[in-house]
Amino acid sequence: MGAVSRHLRFGYKVSAEQFSPADLLEFTVVAEQCGFDTAAISDHFQPWRHTGGHAPFSLAWLGAAGQATSRIALGTSVLTPTFRYHPAIVAQAMGTLAELFRGRIWLGVGTGESMNEAPLGTEWPDPKERFARLKEAVTLIQTLLSSDRVTFDGAYYRTRNATIYDRPSTRIPLYIAAAGASAARLAGRVADGIICTSGKGMELYSETLIPAVVEGARAAGRDPAEVELTIEMKVSFDTDGERAREDTRNWAALALSPEEKTGVEDAVEMERLADALPIERAAGRWIVSSDPDEHVERIRPYLDLGFTHLIFHAPGPDQPRFLELYSREVLPRLRSLAPQVSET
Repeated sequence: MGAVSRHLRFGYKVSAEQFSPADLLEFTVVAEQCGFDTAAISDHFQPWRHTGGHAPFSLAWLGAAGQATSRIALGTSVLTPTFRYHPAIVAQAMGTLAELFRGRIWLGVGTGESMNEAPLGTEWPDPKERFARLKEAVTLIQTLLSSDRVTFDGAYYRTRNATIYDRPSTRIPLYIAAAGASAARLAGRVADGIICTSGKGMELYSETLIPAVVEGARAAGRDPAEVELTIEMKVSFDTDGERAREDTRNWAALALSPEEKTGVEDAVEMERLADALPIERAAGRWIVSSDPDEHVERIRPYLDLGFTHLIFHAPGPDQPRFLELYSREVLPRLRSLAPQVSET
């Protein structure tokens, strides 16, 4: 099923695991100049690769990015507000950023990955506890950003007469990352949107995630159309098709199965596993193309399902080249499809 038509937004994925914070800042300025609407930074403590890897602190980087740009909306895709950060500190950070850059800040959250938490001594719990922590953290963050003197007694987090003194008068949009029905239902109940990633089989989105968003929204008495459907699109586009294909090697870790990645908390070991994959598997998670019309046709099914906020993640080392090519060859073609994205 699709969602009600709304304004299309195109975002740039700020690959914090691949580039230095200064380079990422430069790329985001270029993205704004190229007409991208949003920029989303990941929040990793450890990168996917040890060799040449990076892991800048997302909240500090967002402050720099807000100052360096003037229009583009900035957010996290995604931050884990349950282990490294107390939810109240996340609320404080986002309140400050939203006061500085009004109307431009949004928060994406998820249950996290052990590779970013276990290195700090965290005992990585089972999925049930991770999800319970996320639900509680979201409740506390939203309460702190809308109320004064918050006393909160949860199973995992507590506050006593806590107030976020610097926060905007308008709501900070909150998005929940979902790879399954439970998180998607939660997004439908309490969030401004859902975040998922492309390349996992269209049935996941059409038969699981989107119906769960609708179910959650209706259970909460909300209009499902109010919940923005956001997706990180894994795209490798270049006029040189072989270059586009080879660029995916750096992100081969994304092609590892959950079973292959389970328990891997060291960037060195993750890199070893990823480098052992053939290029066919590395490229399999990506829309790899050198023809803009063919590329758009491969993105169209996501628009037809109702996704209206597409955040494009490019794997190559020359990000300005990608941004300029994409803004010239692909984004205009996608925008021309906007009237066709309608309620189904």
